[in-house]
Amino acid sequence: MKLLLVEDDFDLSGVLSRSLLQRGYEVLCCADGIEALALLRKRPFDVVVLDLTLPNLDGLELLRRLRDDGKRTPVLVLTARGAVGERIVGLNAGADDYLAKPFDLDELFARLQALTRRLGHDGDLRCGLLRYEAASGAFYCQACPLELSPREAELLKSLMASVDRVVPKEDLRTAVFGGDDAVQADAVEVLVHRLRKKLVATKVEILTLRGVGYLLCDDASQAVAQRGSR
Repeated sequence: MKLLLVEDDFDLSGVLSRSLLQRGYEVLCCADGIEALALLRKRPFDVVVLDLTLPNLDGLELLRRLRDDGKRTPVLVLTARGAVGERIVGLNAGADDYLAKPFDLDELFARLQALTRRLGHDGDLRCGLLRYEAASGAFYCQACPLELSPREAELLKSLMASVDRVVPKEDLRTAVFGGDDAVQADAVEVLVHRLRKKLVATKVEILTLRGVGYLLCDDASQAVAQRGSR
């Protein structure tokens, strides 16, 4: 598994690269935004771990240029910018996952495994029998397309980008409706209710965690969780 680590804190970069090597990753380190973009344009990587505060080219701009190039390499952002609004900016710029500093190494490895498992090199998202095709923006249950409204599709895409992790309700509201204050408080619940009916055949379920948010998982993930709770 080839990983590009883009981090200008040399102490942190050294700790992370050694830990990643021990986990079986082939790691290349870079501390400069322009250099990292050049590497990503000419060499294939399975995943990128990216800091946002970089010399010469900010991580957000690097992400935008990478996606504008059509590169769908999975990117996990590491940053001290942990506010919800800043996370949304990073995700909208093209990040596939977001981890705020300080973080636990085990959580980083778990997120990398989940990211590379669900997100192929083509940028498609997968969960159970459900697949999001990045090139067309369409959703499929195996080979059968799902008929979704634009808002249903945006909400489902947000959940699929965070499979097996809780997505706060407010994050979903912002992703689907932006900053529209006129949106009713139960708008997200209505969309989730509609989606559940359309996902019956996919072996994927949207779970509600009261007061926290929503979690998308497949039958296998639910079985593991249930065994772990016994």
